[in-house]
Amino acid sequence: MPKAYWIAHVTVSNPDQYKFYAADAGIAFKKYNATILARGGSHEIMEGQGRPRNVVIAFPSLQSAIDCYHSEEYQAAKAKRAGAGEADIVIVEGV
Repeated sequence: MPKAYWIAHVTVSNPDQYKFYAADAGIAFKKYNATILARGGSHEIMEGQGRPRNVVIAFPSLQSAIDCYHSEEYQAAKAKRAGAGEADIVIVEGV
């Protein structure tokens, strides 16, 4: 079964509030056996629009990535992100 990757491009507008989201999202990621591959850090925008923060998270499967997103744990964390930033998130199945 191929892995899946959660790719997020984020603009944080309230870092103090965003910390609460990040801490609680980690609970969901742990529950669904996710591995954070990239979080923030230096980057180069090669084409298109970008955001200041980029995150790549690996999951054991597409279904586990989708289940994590829809989980009570992640949705509670996501609620804490309201007003702290904007995110574009896609889930991509690996090869």
